[in-house]
Amino acid sequence: MKSGVLAVLIWVLCSSFSGPEDSRKVEWFYIERFAPLAVEEMHRVGIPASIKLAQAVIESNSGRSDLAIQSNNHFGIKCKSWWKGQSYYHKDDDLDARGRLMESCFRAYADIESSFRDHSDFLKSSPNYIPLFKLDPTDYKGWATGLKSCGYATDKSYADKLIRTVETFQLYRYDTYKATIYDLPADKGRSPSSLPRETTVD
Repeated sequence: MKSGVLAVLIWVLCSSFSGPEDSRKVEWFYIERFAPLAVEEMHRVGIPASIKLAQAVIESNSGRSDLAIQSNNHFGIKCKSWWKGQSYYHKDDDLDARGRLMESCFRAYADIESSFRDHSDFLKSSPNYIPLFKLDPTDYKGWATGLKSCGYATDKSYADKLIRTVETFQLYRYDTYKATIYDLPADKGRSPSSLPRETTVD
């Protein structure tokens, strides 16, 4: 299925859910869809699959954000001066000279898969994030706090949100998947109705 069609289907599916329980199901379906890609990228570049999935869930609201729908950008990555690809303008947290909120330039992609891969390359090639790749590959808490301290997001609670997402959906189990190609269902036989309850952050 082409990514554009997939994005529309995800949006339609998500828009029909209203309560917290339904929203949790949407998050689970999103994880199930992109866990294989996250595992492949983990083996290619070294970013824990748990962290990539948690970031995607948070940054794109599980594929429901305007940025994700309009530009296939699932990680909130801005253009930067060296970006040569397509762009999409969206108000975020950038201010003009008068302190007024202005439109920020975000990267736009032909498909969702390209967003996942560019996220990997962005972190791997940026000097800011070099310390993260020295961490134990299963240290999702270290990666979560490191992403915040290295400047990935301005949200003061970003690290806690990442850790909570990883633990709520037990995303850490993907970090020890040894095969270079993920070939098992993301829920390993469980149904969205039997999701684990949210855990507290240590």
